[in-house]
Amino acid sequence: MNENIIDEYLDKEKSYKRLKEEFEKHKKLIIAYDLDSTVFDYHNTGSSYEMVKDLIRKYKEYAYFIVFTSSEPDRYDEIESILQRENLPYDSINDDAPFIPFKGRKVYYNILLDDRAGLNQTYNELLRLYNEVIINL
Repeated sequence: MNENIIDEYLDKEKSYKRLKEEFEKHKKLIIAYDLDSTVFDYHNTGSSYEMVKDLIRKYKEYAYFIVFTSSEPDRYDEIESILQRENLPYDSINDDAPFIPFKGRKVYYNILLDDRAGLNQTYNELLRLYNEVIINL
């Protein structure tokens, strides 16, 4: 870790280590993922998002999935149709996992896949965890 970093979570290794520890403790993660421009080409740019979708599918039995979207509830039926068509696992849309003992305005997750929130780092951390730990289970 760089001696000049005051915030420990600016160190990518610390972030990965925390994720790994949480998985090893609970044998599951809570993975939140955005829909638009993360797993679905809402803006019709021609992107497939296959790498992110494939990674989410790999975690199917190792995670509780929250679709974390800014979409209004009147779009949830469309979102569910998209997720089913893409064979993407999800347990809730914008709602906490029912086993989380605390409630607040922020949805609780162990990691977030979102095009506007460091998708490259979180994708790589989940891929690393899968390749180093989960694949050997």
